[in-house]
Amino acid sequence: MAKEKSWQQLILALIRTFLENLGPKRARTWHQHVVPYEDDWAVRREGNKRITSKHRKQSTAIRKAKSIAKKRKADVIIHRADGTIRERIGFD
Repeated sequence: MAKEKSWQQLILALIRTFLENLGPKRARTWHQHVVPYEDDWAVRREGNKRITSKHRKQSTAIRKAKSIAKKRKADVIIHRADGTIRERIGFD
């Protein structure tokens, strides 16, 4: 019985250590995604569910995303209508 308890404690200690050392949480980025939205285009901050702005044309959404990304020194990720990534523009 004592051996079983020590094994359980060892395993729990290993799991605790592993979880604590996964590394620091990543800080949220300001990367802006230009994505299809309903029948239009939207700008959405990476990691957000809500959109930042909605536009009839993709070119207008790209301009808006670029202006935000320049201020925040972030990237603009432009998606195609099918959702795949078309282009990434960096403003470091």
